[in-house]
Amino acid sequence: MTKHLIEAPAIYNPKPNEYSLFLAGGITGCPDWQSWIVARLAKSELVLLNPRRANFPVDDPSAASAQVTWEHQHLHLATAILYWFCAETLNPIVLYELGAWSMTNKPIFVGTHPDYERRTDVELQTQLARPDVRVVYSLEELAQQVEDWGGLKQ
Repeated sequence: MTKHLIEAPAIYNPKPNEYSLFLAGGITGCPDWQSWIVARLAKSELVLLNPRRANFPVDDPSAASAQVTWEHQHLHLATAILYWFCAETLNPIVLYELGAWSMTNKPIFVGTHPDYERRTDVELQTQLARPDVRVVYSLEELAQQVEDWGGLKQ
């Protein structure tokens, strides 16, 4: 586990000259792809902002609101955002987040599972909004893009 990991609901307080990466993608009904990315990027100097909680309090009626608020705040704090669209669900919130953040200059990295049902939509919308972003089709390629970004190396 990386020393540079912030998991919801912990709060991230950025330090000067620190790079952070928000892990945007499915949580409910998706494999824990975030753990794979965290392990792959463990030696980097990036602070990884992971919305997947170890223990989500499903019996707490305020938990969903707190989760959405945490994600909103940390998407704004992040230096860059990584998006992964798994095949198991449509990831509607992640589609919304990609649409919103693709209209900014914030660095984004986008990957979809080859069997993701809305893959073509992600490809086309990303190409139209952010022609500088190359959509990839595996977690390995996605992690490699992050490792190559801005000279960041493990």
